[in-house]
Amino acid sequence: MRTYKIAAIGADGIGPEVIAAGLQVLEVLQQRESGFKLEVEQFPWGSDYYHRHGVMMAEDGLDKLKGCDAIYFGAVGDKSIPDHITLWGLRLRICQGFDQYANVRPARILPGITSPLRDRTGDDLDWIIVRENSEGEYSGNGGRVHRGLPEEVATETSVFTRTGVTRIIRYAFELARKRPRKHLTVVTKSNAQRHGMVMWDEIAAEVGQGFPDITVDKELVDAMTTRMVLKPGSIDVVVATNLHADILSDLAVALAGSIGIGPTANLNPERRFPSMFEPIHGSAFDITGKGIANPLGTFWTGAMMLEHLGEADAAARLMHAIERVTAAGTCFTPDLGGTGTTKGVTEAVCDALRSGNV
Repeated sequence: MRTYKIAAIGADGIGPEVIAAGLQVLEVLQQRESGFKLEVEQFPWGSDYYHRHGVMMAEDGLDKLKGCDAIYFGAVGDKSIPDHITLWGLRLRICQGFDQYANVRPARILPGITSPLRDRTGDDLDWIIVRENSEGEYSGNGGRVHRGLPEEVATETSVFTRTGVTRIIRYAFELARKRPRKHLTVVTKSNAQRHGMVMWDEIAAEVGQGFPDITVDKELVDAMTTRMVLKPGSIDVVVATNLHADILSDLAVALAGSIGIGPTANLNPERRFPSMFEPIHGSAFDITGKGIANPLGTFWTGAMMLEHLGEADAAARLMHAIERVTAAGTCFTPDLGGTGTTKGVTEAVCDALRSGNV
């Protein structure tokens, strides 16, 4: 029996709801698979923890997580706490502390889901966006002086290192090599940002010399948004900076039907530290506690976690169960135009797993 230690952090907003749903689905899956076991430990960190303790997570939180095989994360953010405190105090503390430099976000139109793009299907929109996750625009380098005065100055300095850029571009090339189309789009803004972005372009060209089997093209980030809408079939794997890919990946899942279905993997590819898996949707306070949060993104995230752990068959079975439920079209939450509930969608996926037909 293969055993994996999983840290579950529901955190804020709808995070606890969807993580609970995800753990329920994973429990049904492992009962059917019988070849592996997930030992789950819940951690109560997040904004409620902050209100009680003044910090988003325990001071020794990274030490507690270090021995885990993976982290299953919900969402972070609370209206009563500034966003930079919640984000830097929990999610980014884990991502940067564990050098999870590859943020991988698939986007695909699942069976039965209608894209906002007219007449588009999964054959037209099946992408993976690779986001540099450790530096760039979110490096935290900058400051403020003369606070509150008319001459106040705030600086936010992007940091691009040759090591950081090289490793994420190499990761994207290697990922593209595993895909049938073997196509990579490098996104920058090198016409206006003439230092860091030009270095991105140069390093992409250097790394690309070692991947002659990969077709490569370049796109400016603003032009990339129009290409995603007008020519989705021209895109396969995309690599971009922390900020650019953050924005593009939200657009991607919206074009695939709903931000509620989007998964994310925050990977330390060398596996020196545990990787973290989270749905893309955020804390969504407008629907917290209403029982209508879409858990599909969390389920898909769970499949990515299983694949990372080496349980490829179980990951594929979970994705087949998800697709069977979406193809039926009878159990959609409101973000997908339905009247379904978190509980109803969860039960439907569990039933699909129990049926033995996936």
